[in-house]
Amino acid sequence: MSAMIVVTLYPFIYVIMSSLSDSRLLLSHTGILLWPEGFTWGAYKLVFLNPNILRGYANTLFVVTVGTSINLFLTCLGAYVLSRRGVPWTNKLMLLIVFTMFFSGGMIPSYLLVNNWLHLGNSLLALIIPGAISTWNLIILRTSFASIPDSLFESAKIDGAHDFTILARIVVPLSLPVLAVMTLFYGVHHWNAWFSSMLYLRDRSLFPLQLILREILIQNSTEYMTSHSSAGEIETVGESIKYATIMVATLPILFIYPFLQRYFVKGVMIGSIKG
Repeated sequence: MSAMIVVTLYPFIYVIMSSLSDSRLLLSHTGILLWPEGFTWGAYKLVFLNPNILRGYANTLFVVTVGTSINLFLTCLGAYVLSRRGVPWTNKLMLLIVFTMFFSGGMIPSYLLVNNWLHLGNSLLALIIPGAISTWNLIILRTSFASIPDSLFESAKIDGAHDFTILARIVVPLSLPVLAVMTLFYGVHHWNAWFSSMLYLRDRSLFPLQLILREILIQNSTEYMTSHSSAGEIETVGESIKYATIMVATLPILFIYPFLQRYFVKGVMIGSIKG
């Protein structure tokens, strides 16, 4: 286990230390890097001088916030309907839903659907609406909702509650642990997604952070951050900038985990039924 921890943790430590190192000393360093070579914040200062980074942050935060909210709302509605006994055609609907996990139209039909039929091309909604419900997450949430005893629903209906009230005031509060996990799944998906934005977005002002990161890492696009450097310094400065950009794009999503970790093991039904 200790060996696995070292193997998993060291690449992250290497990126952190490289982002805080002097570019020239970093390129000349060989071997294991456990502390910065000439500590400096210069790479981070250059990263935040790039207007694309700040704009990409804003676009990504919009997609994560709005997208995750829509994901949770629609997934909760679908899971509630499919989990209720007595609702007709639920088994047939589940077969159709599960079918989509194994078969899809492919990239070209999806592109034609989003651009020509939904008219969402070159819009941030193209990153949200087509994947508004994850089949896997819907099945997980349906299973969680189905585990709630029918006696709670029956007593609520006797008191005059309708389905939206039952969902909002009974089902959702009892399902906070699994909803926290769903929030994490959807949020991480939106934060890390880059392929759909590369496919549907043409306006650079709409690019999310991960697409900007891809340009910097793969296409070596650091011209916005090295414009004040000489030709001989661009390569060395660009190396530190890449590591700093990785940290800037990774740290925010890592900070979410400690706040949601406590929900992973909490019981869904604790205190919901009195003997």
